[in-house]
Amino acid sequence: MKGKIILFSAFFILTTAAVSAQAKNAPRSIISTTALIRKYHDQKELSGMQKGELLELYIERIKVLVKTLPYIALVTKPGVTMADLGIPDDSEHKKVLDAQAVGTTTFLDTTVEFQRKMMPYSDKGNLIAAILFYESTLKSLHEFNDLNEM
Repeated sequence: MKGKIILFSAFFILTTAAVSAQAKNAPRSIISTTALIRKYHDQKELSGMQKGELLELYIERIKVLVKTLPYIALVTKPGVTMADLGIPDDSEHKKVLDAQAVGTTTFLDTTVEFQRKMMPYSDKGNLIAAILFYESTLKSLHEFNDLNEM
C-alpha cells in the first residue's frame, strides 16, 4: 500500500512539472485574451442602469482599449501570437512582450484605482456618453480590419 502511494505521488509530481513546463513555453498572445467586450449597449439600456454598473462598464472598456489600441498596426484581435505574425519567438522579443505586459498592468492598476475613487463623482450622463464613445471606438476596430484586408 505504501509503495502505491509513493508511486502515485511521484507520478503526480512529474505530471504536474511537465504540464507547467509546457505552459511556460507556450506562445503568448500579443493582445491579452481578456481584452474582450461581452456586450455592447445603447443609450436607453445604459440610462436604465445604476451608476455603479455604469462605472464597471466604463472601467471594462478602458481596460480593453488600453490592451488593444497600442497594437493595432500589428494585430486587432486577442489570441494572435508573435509566431503568427512572423516575429521571432526568441528571448529578446519575449522579454519586450513581457515588459510591455508589466507596464500595461501597472498603468491599468493605477488607472482603475483612480477611476474607482473619482468617477463616482461624475455625472451619470457623462459616464453614459463616455461608455458609448468607447464602444464606438471598439466597434471601429472592425472597420479597421476591413480597411486592412483591402
